[in-house]
Amino acid sequence: MNAIQWTPKATRQLRKLKDPELRKRIYRGTQVLTDFPHCQGVKQLVNYRYAYRLRIGNYRVFFEFASEIKVVSIEEVKKRDERTY
Repeated sequence: MNAIQWTPKATRQLRKLKDPELRKRIYRGTQVLTDFPHCQGVKQLVNYRYAYRLRIGNYRVFFEFASEIKVVSIEEVKKRDERTY
């Protein structure tokens, strides 16, 4: 079982979310990372500054893994349309 550490940046991003239910959902969603690498919704990233991402609804939780899980950033994914590309 891995321990989960939160960077100050990720903690601030989580606190800035206005919806308390969304905050709980993201926090609870990150708890599956204690079973890393045997958890659902995780993707290893290539050519990106963070190594992994966890998908939780419209949000992505970026994290690193060395001896423990380190949540680095939380970002919202905006809706894509024909002008996105």
